[in-house]
Amino acid sequence: MRKILEKAIEEYNRYRSPEVTAKLKAIAEGRFKVEFTGPFCSTCGFYDYFDDFRYVLLGIGVKSRIARVVELDEGAVVEFELE
Repeated sequence: MRKILEKAIEEYNRYRSPEVTAKLKAIAEGRFKVEFTGPFCSTCGFYDYFDDFRYVLLGIGVKSRIARVVELDEGAVVEFELE
């Protein structure tokens, strides 16, 4: 699973960094956490960045949903669950 997630993060960052950068923080049974940081606009589609990552995953055959979002000063840590 780690290699799949790293591939998805690499693709995500290719098109969105430096506005927003994703980094894998943790992997557990059926779930994982990704930290999103950067100067992205937090009032105009803040959660769209996380959904975009879900679409990248879906493009490589991984279905997921957002389970939890912990907002930070300059981003968020998002916990995803596999479907």
